[in-house]
Amino acid sequence: MEVSAVNENSCTSTDHEQEHVLNHGGTDSNPETAQEEEEEQIRGILQFISSTGKFWHSWDKLKRMLSFQLKLVLLEYPEAKMTTEQQNASLGETYLELVTRLDEELHCFTEGPPFTLQRICEILLAARSIYPNLSKLAFALEKNLLVTSTLTASTKPCPQMMPDPEPEKANDEPQPQSNSIQNGTEPVAGDRDEIMTEVEADIDDMTIDMDAFQEMVGSSEANPTPAENS
Repeated sequence: MEVSAVNENSCTSTDHEQEHVLNHGGTDSNPETAQEEEEEQIRGILQFISSTGKFWHSWDKLKRMLSFQLKLVLLEYPEAKMTTEQQNASLGETYLELVTRLDEELHCFTEGPPFTLQRICEILLAARSIYPNLSKLAFALEKNLLVTSTLTASTKPCPQMMPDPEPEKANDEPQPQSNSIQNGTEPVAGDRDEIMTEVEADIDDMTIDMDAFQEMVGSSEANPTPAENS
């Protein structure tokens, strides 16, 4: 999916259309298709953040999307299908303990996302190609979550992505501060409530709670696969 297409739709779709897509999976009644569409929407939003370092939506909604993507990515690794004993030998903890720890570190941020948000999105979008080993992925994510400075939503209008956009001006880039950082600091007139409306819709259906996640992992452990060589 092209980032430009995602952001153009994000900026122009109505609240009603986006809420219908997020809550009902678009016009397709197939649950699997709806899930795929939701995952694609999340990836599109994270791709935009990874390329710009900016975001336009509430932290609570974005946090849910990051948590959702985090659990999906971790589930792709072979350790998810190992036995508990194999997981402890490979990771030094069980797989569920690792997932819970990383998710809790993400949810420790209450005021806004960590200033490493852009890098976190980059990792979650290409985790398997960057970190073939789960323990190294976990270390990289933890390193980017153990920070204190945060970002605030951009006050600029949501841009229509152009081919080969020129680099942002230095004073528009996020700079760490003691408590929070505003990405895109130029004041711009306009109603920011219209920006990227699909993520302002209720995204509870996209949230994977830990009970459901444990059931997913449990079904995998019922048919364990041999541990792969490092």
